[in-house]
Amino acid sequence: MAKPKLVMLDGFSLGLAPILIREILKVINRIRQEGGPTVLVVEQNVKQTLAAARAYVLENGRVTLERSRSDL
Repeated sequence: MAKPKLVMLDGFSLGLAPILIREILKVINRIRQEGGPTVLVVEQNVKQTLAAARAYVLENGRVTLERSRSDL
């Protein structure tokens, strides 16, 4: 794709070695720092995604918590 506006990753860490997960997170952070497209990550491993600009917690299909990076 040429210049996407949104990149979505769903459960990307499932079954991957920790070193690969760290590399993917580095790429995600680089995309954000370089002003690339918005990256939406759906992930159950909260520790890995705490570097996000915003976080939303879903319970039973509803947003129960929303926080900015500074509030995390």
